[in-house]
Amino acid sequence: MTTIAKNSPAHATLAVVFQVRAGKLQVLLWHRAKAPFAGAWALPGGYLDRGETLETSIRRHLAAKVDVREVSHLEQLETRSDPKRHPKEWQLATAYLGLVPRGVDPALPEDTDWHSVDRLPKLAFDHGAITLAGRERLQAKLSYTNLGFALAPQSFSLSELRDIYAAALGHDVSATNLQRVLIRREVLEPTGKRREPGRAGGRPAALFRFRSPKLEVTDQFAVLRPPER
Repeated sequence: MTTIAKNSPAHATLAVVFQVRAGKLQVLLWHRAKAPFAGAWALPGGYLDRGETLETSIRRHLAAKVDVREVSHLEQLETRSDPKRHPKEWQLATAYLGLVPRGVDPALPEDTDWHSVDRLPKLAFDHGAITLAGRERLQAKLSYTNLGFALAPQSFSLSELRDIYAAALGHDVSATNLQRVLIRREVLEPTGKRREPGRAGGRPAALFRFRSPKLEVTDQFAVLRPPER
């Protein structure tokens, strides 16, 4: 006979939401006003309600911080179960990875803002480690899937896509190599349009788009490495 513990843990859902902004990979954080960790920044999220699925819960909590229609990809990242992760209660936390395309600027509450992952402020609980785990997941999937679709606008030049990948991966990326890899995998397709050059002049840049807005494994053993020097 199975015995159910009378004192079950609370369960929270959290979101690591990334966007490439100002040439940097940034994460969405909110400023805590109450203890524990009053004054610290934290990942958006909250408690799982009775009868809710985990994804329903995190979408409900995200809706209080950002227009969830702007989140182009959402996937479960990990569950943290250390009994001491919360100083006042026994709490499990299931984290999700969310991505917002570049160029989208959703309205945010006053207590919420974007922060560079390379220069994170003081974070509550174990949210710093969860944020870095989210970045590691994103970097891995950019290598072997078409997940770049969730960070890129609907159309882009190859140099713009290179900048997005470089910001997310944390190292330089060759536009020529990126084009060769993604086109060989049939991830990109030309739109047939060009972007007129800016004030500096030059040739109009060909515009591309991702073939599919859904996650697909394109090369399960691929790794996008920094260019050799």
